[in-house]
Amino acid sequence: MPAEGGAGSLPDPKEIEELLLGGELRYNRVDAVRLAGVSRAFSGRVWRAFGYPSMPDGEVAYTEGDVAALYRIRRLMDDGVLDEDGVIRLVRAFGQTMTRLAEWQVNLLSSTLSESPGEAPDPGAVRTIVEIAEKHMEEFEPLVVHAWRRQLAAAGTRAIAASATRAPGSSATRPHITVGFADMVSFTQMSRELEELELARVVERFEETASDIVASCGGRLVKTLGDEVLFCADDPVVGGEIALTIAAAVKDETEVPDVRVGAAYGPVLPLMGDVFGTTVNLAARLTSLARPGSVVIDEELAGRLEARPDFTATPIVRRPVRGLGIIQPYVLRRTRAKDR
Repeated sequence: MPAEGGAGSLPDPKEIEELLLGGELRYNRVDAVRLAGVSRAFSGRVWRAFGYPSMPDGEVAYTEGDVAALYRIRRLMDDGVLDEDGVIRLVRAFGQTMTRLAEWQVNLLSSTLSESPGEAPDPGAVRTIVEIAEKHMEEFEPLVVHAWRRQLAAAGTRAIAASATRAPGSSATRPHITVGFADMVSFTQMSRELEELELARVVERFEETASDIVASCGGRLVKTLGDEVLFCADDPVVGGEIALTIAAAVKDETEVPDVRVGAAYGPVLPLMGDVFGTTVNLAARLTSLARPGSVVIDEELAGRLEARPDFTATPIVRRPVRGLGIIQPYVLRRTRAKDR
């Protein structure tokens, strides 16, 4: 455990680092590379992809865990699972995801323990965070692995389902899915009027609301961009349900302004957990056409929801959209009971 100092002193950074890394800093870069059996250049690529800062060759900055990680990564290449570029892409995905998760966790604990949320924690709060980490690390770590396995299982299931829909002998095609954006209205103006902490709370509440809805409906939250979320769903019906539910739920939220939602159905390019392509661009353009609290969809999604008695898609004025030509937007609504 980190040595205790005076009432206003901070724990020793080196001891905190070793506590959280789960081992003593005992190797310099030369030693780590030699023990893992990789080249210096490759280790540099791996550590940069993880998001680690560059260290001088002679500085003792690596643990047994760092060496073991390099060794395991090398084994993935030796066994032919991934080539070097594939490994670097995988490591970068882990690094970027875990960077955000770690910052989120520390900020959450800091704001919980601080008398002034949003400000740097005082030494007492830092010591409490370290004590929590030391006492509960064995509970936190399995939760991360559990969440990853759950999401990996879901992603694997989606891949199997997509493969099952391909005709035998057909050439590879990009998956067709529903892509949607939900964008907070007047966010720029609100960011000028609210204090930073208040604005952060609004964004957090918006992200919580949207992510809970996406998960409960059976879709996937691709990413959050402060005032905007990007979601997708394999089933057009699920995509329509997510879009309408987010618009309605945010309208009932007193803390969050209305949102515009745009959604489109078509082929996408999945890459590094994100999605790209014309369908994504179209969904973004449709979002800008929607009025506050409403959902606008493309013609393809409207056609796939046409047979659903609980949805009504109403065409609005055709219009040119930069880079996509003339499009036919539709306003999506829930069908009222008396109209069924």
